[in-house]
Amino acid sequence: MKNIIRKLILSVPLTFCFWLLCNVVLAQQVIPLPGEAGQAITAYLPAKEKATGTAVLVIPGGGYSFLATDTEGTPIAKAFAERGIAAFVLKYRLPDKDSTANKSTIALQDAQQAMKMIKEKAKEWGYDMNSVGVIGFSAGGHLAATLGTQFSKSLIDNPSNISLRPAFMILVYPVISMQESLTHMGSRINLLGDKPTAEQVSWFSAEQNVSWQTPPTYLTHTADDGVVSVQNSIVMYQALIKEKIKAELHLYPEGNHGFIQRLPVSEWIDPMLLFIKKCGF
Repeated sequence: MKNIIRKLILSVPLTFCFWLLCNVVLAQQVIPLPGEAGQAITAYLPAKEKATGTAVLVIPGGGYSFLATDTEGTPIAKAFAERGIAAFVLKYRLPDKDSTANKSTIALQDAQQAMKMIKEKAKEWGYDMNSVGVIGFSAGGHLAATLGTQFSKSLIDNPSNISLRPAFMILVYPVISMQESLTHMGSRINLLGDKPTAEQVSWFSAEQNVSWQTPPTYLTHTADDGVVSVQNSIVMYQALIKEKIKAELHLYPEGNHGFIQRLPVSEWIDPMLLFIKKCGF
């Protein structure tokens, strides 16, 4: 049997081996972020021959109570890396499991640390530090939107003053607002508690914090989403248009929450890649 396998290996054309080498996603690497609670990013780097010079921070959802990394993290990162975009899956701290007084900001601190590190390592890891975007799903979309609207308010040590602003945002069936009439209540309670102040609600409602500096944004949602109301994406799109921010809103009549997990990869990623390209990345 060993001789048969050896003959098969030796019979593989060198051209195929070169093609395989050029198209494989490099092995993942877990990079710890500052802190002692296990926060980290997992890197998925494309083969150098395929690299586009763009990178993306991937933020899985989970209602701020768990991380849906298996469905909204790892496969998303692999899909982007296979298409030449370096991808980094964020493992962030969960506020409902943290006992500190500032638990509502710990996830954002981790997202800011990740953005800072990804930009700092741009030359080493093979992309442009000014072409690092973010994609977030569900509550991870809320964290991504908060990162993209509150980037000027650094919650971390940043002596080099590296910009924490993502180059672009992709928000997939996102929780956008903490307003009671719009929000996903489980995410809001986990993040802000049972009785948040009006200031907290406003600060963590991304649609209320869009400015002329907000990154170009791609949103997608389904009308029949029974978990996170589609109105979240609609109000965010309206806020972006009001500030003349380049934005696309892709709505589907049905598919419910998590719909892209049930689609062929090309069906959901191709429009995102086109948007990124149109934004110049």
